[in-house]
Amino acid sequence: MEKEQDPVEELDAGEASAAQAEAQAEAEQPPETQRPDNEKLGLLLEDARSKADEHWDQLVRARAEADNLHKRHQRDLENAHKFSLERFVNALIPVRDSMELGLEAARGEGADLDKFHEGAELTLKLFSDAMNKFEVEQVDPMGEPFNPDLHQAMSVQPREDLPPNTVVTVVQKGYTLNGRLVRPAMVIVSQATPGKLDEKA
Repeated sequence: MEKEQDPVEELDAGEASAAQAEAQAEAEQPPETQRPDNEKLGLLLEDARSKADEHWDQLVRARAEADNLHKRHQRDLENAHKFSLERFVNALIPVRDSMELGLEAARGEGADLDKFHEGAELTLKLFSDAMNKFEVEQVDPMGEPFNPDLHQAMSVQPREDLPPNTVVTVVQKGYTLNGRLVRPAMVIVSQATPGKLDEKA
């Protein structure tokens, strides 16, 4: 006796065959229906390539500009080191010219000693003006209290007429550059006399 087929199984089989038929129909569709999607992808790819090329070009240019800027900075720095004293040298050249003229005049026949002294004083003034122009200041502490930051004591000298630690002799003047000590002044400093020390004791 033949077994009757279950109506539910019959329905599932029908649905499966319908889905299979639909999938086969989609697979058999002509390529023309897929072309619009391919064209969109192609356009997007071209746009992405164009933007990538543009960004690469910008990167190459930025690197070249940075390299040029670095080279220019290095060149400016080297020139600053080489020619940092150019203005100072230009100020000193007239001083040398004046000294050479003075020596030449002193060697001549009938040289006037007074004129030579006058020329030497003018040359020294010219030199002092050039140094002051570049903030080179002289340290000449005669009669001032001893300052270890600016002075170097070579010896001491007992003095009754001056307070202790007063500069009594400047052996060699000192110099500062923009307020910074270049060379200390070599000085002799006063000291209380032995009698005064005994009185204090």
